[in-house]
Amino acid sequence: MKQIKIWIEAIRLRTLPVSVSGVLIAVGLAKFNGQFRLLPSLMCVVFAVLAQIVSNLANEYFDFKAGTDKKGRVGPRRGVTEGDITPSAMKCAMIGTLVVACLVGLSMLLVVEPGEGYRNWLMLIGAGILIAIFAFAYSAGPYPLSYHALGEVAVMGFYGLVPVIFTYYVVSGGVFHPFAVIAGIAIGFMGVNVLLVNNYRDVDDDREAGKRTSVVVFGRKLAALAYLVNGLLAMSVLGVVWMRLYFASAWWFVLPMLAYLLLHIATWRKLTHTTGAALNPLLGATARNMLIFTILLCAILLI
Repeated sequence: MKQIKIWIEAIRLRTLPVSVSGVLIAVGLAKFNGQFRLLPSLMCVVFAVLAQIVSNLANEYFDFKAGTDKKGRVGPRRGVTEGDITPSAMKCAMIGTLVVACLVGLSMLLVVEPGEGYRNWLMLIGAGILIAIFAFAYSAGPYPLSYHALGEVAVMGFYGLVPVIFTYYVVSGGVFHPFAVIAGIAIGFMGVNVLLVNNYRDVDDDREAGKRTSVVVFGRKLAALAYLVNGLLAMSVLGVVWMRLYFASAWWFVLPMLAYLLLHIATWRKLTHTTGAALNPLLGATARNMLIFTILLCAILLI
């Protein structure tokens, strides 16, 4: 039982709603447009969760190799650093999960028509490669993004634009929808906030380890402001652009946005008055806010 708990901590269960949210938004939009298909939707959910788990395991493994994580850190325990998981076991888990994710991704080719000149298949393979690159580029490679204040860029792509556009494309059978881009940007801003809370908490440890996150570069005050603004931008993108152009006559689409803003502002206020390990619950709360908004919006789209 203890080992199971250790691995649950390693995959960072509380943050997995981030990857699911983008997929659910795309599925809801596809359903609204009469392009919903159940099997591809389920496959996209599984693929998104596996891809995030790969990214989380890679982050722990490569941060350990770089000496960034230390015993007794402020944030949640890191199994490899604490000696609960061997580096080789973490590496095997990372590669094994990546293989399963690739198999799920390739199986999507069976539910999407190849298109003219295999265009659809090539698009899906390209998106899969891009997702794999994002999963590792965040923590590894010659220029790890998280070490150079570019983690937010990776999150915007990995948890925002790519999953929403990719999922809609798969679920609809090869259709590109411009509003999926808008939804992807909004979801991306919400996902960035999960990273901001993480880096806000770890700023002292990261600075000591030489990890130049955006919070290390710009400081906690600007990071807290960015957290607030990101939530407002997400709702502005949806409210001013997406809702205005696409759902102008349906006033009830505003309800999920109001619910999110209330939760978002409450979490932001806690962020500005909290330090150290007390920030850990806010990581899950930020992901929870994102998921609640997604579920409410999807419920309206599916009605």
